[in-house]
Amino acid sequence: MSDPTTAMSRRAVTRTAAAASLAALFDAAATGTAGAAAMTRATTGRAATTGAAATRTVTTPTVTQLGPRTLDVSLPSAALGRSAPVRLVLPSSFATQPGRTYPVLYLLHGAHDDYTSWTRETDIVAFTEGRELIVAMPDAGPTGIPTAWRSGPDYETFQLSEVPALLTRDYRASGVRVVAGVSTGGYGAMAHAARHPGTFAAAASYSGILDTTAPGVPTLMDAIVARENLAALSLWGNPILNALTWRDFNPRARAAGLRGTALYVSSGSGVVGGSGDWLPEALESALWPSAHAFADTLALLGVRATTHFYAGGGHSWAYWKREFGASWPMLAGALGVPA
Repeated sequence: MSDPTTAMSRRAVTRTAAAASLAALFDAAATGTAGAAAMTRATTGRAATTGAAATRTVTTPTVTQLGPRTLDVSLPSAALGRSAPVRLVLPSSFATQPGRTYPVLYLLHGAHDDYTSWTRETDIVAFTEGRELIVAMPDAGPTGIPTAWRSGPDYETFQLSEVPALLTRDYRASGVRVVAGVSTGGYGAMAHAARHPGTFAAAASYSGILDTTAPGVPTLMDAIVARENLAALSLWGNPILNALTWRDFNPRARAAGLRGTALYVSSGSGVVGGSGDWLPEALESALWPSAHAFADTLALLGVRATTHFYAGGGHSWAYWKREFGASWPMLAGALGVPA
């Protein structure tokens, strides 16, 4: 099920999101996709949050039905100082079994994309038909980094407190949750699970940014922020002067918190062994060392994880859809639904 207001495909993002250096990488991406990004943000009402935004009036959620099981909820958020969207796919039996509760699969989007990406790029609506779970796809802002920003919104609280409260109150969500994400959403999946042990029964990352303080990665994170014309250092501050904050939000540094959570980590080598589609492959290559460092830390801590590090591959949905399918048996087992 696609949202007609975001019919413009964002596949171009993965074809223009890399260049010779990390900063230039996202500048090049902006050249080809800034118009589409601006159109989507205007449609969804996304904007950087400031301290003054927190004074905006909070109202009740509004719901837009997109299909028999698919709806968008505009959720007033104190953490963001505005209303933010969440796309939901409800269970097939939701209307006919009013006394039943359901586990929740959270799917997180990547950078320079939005909460519609999973229904636009995958068959998640058809895939979950008859599996009796709720799929929740919350907004993470234009950067797709679902964290508590140093100078700005608190997407961590939005995704981990406000959205679950909505699902429990209005959609009969049970306490069973799993989370998966692509790119910066892969960062979010592991950061959420690591920083809040026990919140998720399973977490999966597909080409995620899993060691945010690895060489070159702070530059990459800053470039993602800059590409959306957000203030420099507004994410976690300066990576040297505010090193403790960067460490606190780093999945690798918080890896011990993942003990007892079922984990799936996948990443490609990109240019090395790639097919020649060098733009998305270059970005995948840039994240390869970070993913390995994260997996090595898990192993040293004795935290069990399923890893799939494959030759080639690119930072694109063609690979993420495949990896979601590979991780599904683990996610389904944690959810208690058919694989």
